[in-house]
Amino acid sequence: MDFGRVITAMVTPFDEQGEVNYEMAILIADYLVENGTDTLLLSGTTGESPTLSHDEEFNLYAKIVGRFKGKVPIMAGTGSNCTATAIDSTQEAEKIGVDASLQVVPYYNKPSQAGLIAHFNAIANNTNLPILLYNIPGRTGVNMEPETVAVLAEHPQIVGIKEAAGSVPQVERIRALTPPEFRIYSGDDSLTLPFMEKGAHGVVSVASHVAGLDIKRMIELFLEGNSEAASALHQKMAPLFEALFITSNPVPVKAALRLLGFSMGGPRLPLVGLTPEQHAAVESVLDAYLESTQV
Repeated sequence: MDFGRVITAMVTPFDEQGEVNYEMAILIADYLVENGTDTLLLSGTTGESPTLSHDEEFNLYAKIVGRFKGKVPIMAGTGSNCTATAIDSTQEAEKIGVDASLQVVPYYNKPSQAGLIAHFNAIANNTNLPILLYNIPGRTGVNMEPETVAVLAEHPQIVGIKEAAGSVPQVERIRALTPPEFRIYSGDDSLTLPFMEKGAHGVVSVASHVAGLDIKRMIELFLEGNSEAASALHQKMAPLFEALFITSNPVPVKAALRLLGFSMGGPRLPLVGLTPEQHAAVESVLDAYLESTQV
C-alpha cells in the first residue's frame, strides 16, 4: 500500500465535556484530505492515544473508515507496551477496516533489541495489515537501532518506519541496511528535508494540520531536484514547526486549530492547555505564516 508522502498524525477533538467529538473528527479529517494529507493516522501521539480508551479508539476508527475508506489510506496507532494488547488492538482495528497500523516501540518496559524484534514480529505474525514501525526514544526510553530495523524489515508485513530519534546519521544507516521499498518517514516536521536527503520517503506530520499544502509542495520541489526552492519553503515554515512544539504535542497544534475555527475542547489530563504567553506565541507565528501564504 502506498501511504504517499504526507501522513498526518491527526488530533482527536473533544467536546466541552471532554468526550471524543466524532463529528468534528470527520470535519478535521475532511479538511486534512483537502489540504495535502495522503494518509490519515488516528490515535497516535498527536491523537492523545495514552488517554483514549480502546472503545473510543475503535469508535473513532469506525467513524473515519465509514467516511474515508477507499478515498485515502487510514492508519491506526494500535501499539502498546504489552505485546498481547498490541495484537488484540491491531486485530480489532483490522476488523473495523483500517488500512495499516502504526506500532510504537514499547514504552516504560525498556526492552532489549532482541525484545523489540520479538515484539514486532509477534504483532506482524498476527495481522494482515501493513505495519509502520515508530521509533521515538524521547518518549519510550529505548532507541530502536538501525540493525534491529533491518531485521524487522525482512518481515513482509513490516513495510516502513516513522523515525523520530532526531538523528540524520541513523536515517542514513537505516537506508543503507534496508531494501529500497522499505519506507522511511521523518517523525519530525523540521527534519523532513534532511531525512529525505538521506533517503526518507516523506513525513508523519503534525504541522500538516496547518501547512499541509506547503509541506506537500516542499517535498515535491525536493523530488523535482529544486532543493533551493524546497529549502526556502522549509525556512518559511520553520517558525511554525518550532511553535507547534513549544510545549508537549498536541497542545499547541490543537490551539492552532482552534484559532483556525475548529472546535477542539481541551487536552486530557495530564496534559493542560497553553499558558497565555505560549498561546500568544502560537497565535503570532500562525498569523505571520497565514499572512505569508496569502501574499
